[in-house]
Amino acid sequence: MREFKVVLFGSGGVGKSAVTVQFVAGRFVQNYNPTVEDVYRKDIEVNKEPCVIEVLDTAGTEQFASMRDLYIRNGEGFIIVYGINNYQSFKDVMLMQSAIRRIKRKKEVPIILVGNKCDLQFEREVTAAEGQQLADIWDVPFIETSAKKRHNINELFMEIVQQINKKNKKGSGCCCTIL
Repeated sequence: MREFKVVLFGSGGVGKSAVTVQFVAGRFVQNYNPTVEDVYRKDIEVNKEPCVIEVLDTAGTEQFASMRDLYIRNGEGFIIVYGINNYQSFKDVMLMQSAIRRIKRKKEVPIILVGNKCDLQFEREVTAAEGQQLADIWDVPFIETSAKKRHNINELFMEIVQQINKKNKKGSGCCCTIL
């Protein structure tokens, strides 16, 4: 069975765990508990073939940055998350993207830029246009999500699987079904 290794990066408090738990378990985690490292698995279907997506939810604090290189070496696809209500978290994603490209030593690495917490429109500090502009510079897809409202959660994980498949030249234009 094909396995996809996806790593989530982002500053602390941007909702990486909430996005992951919403995808894997279908529920919203209200309380913020800093993550060191959590691994989740979910069965999905890609091109009518059963697969497993393994999601590594990483720490958002700098004290665990030493583990970041290992996560990058082992990951196939990367979801870089910022909170639309936190401009500093948006600035922080630049370092994460450059670390991924440096360690992977490839221009084409499956990455998706995610602006999470789009349900917090009145607290917005980063516009969707700013997120899209950065994604265009990086030449990666951009998605705004809401873990709380489950907005674009399945679409996000389907897109990263499609990006991994495209990079691997296996099943470009694949179709994914979340089970």
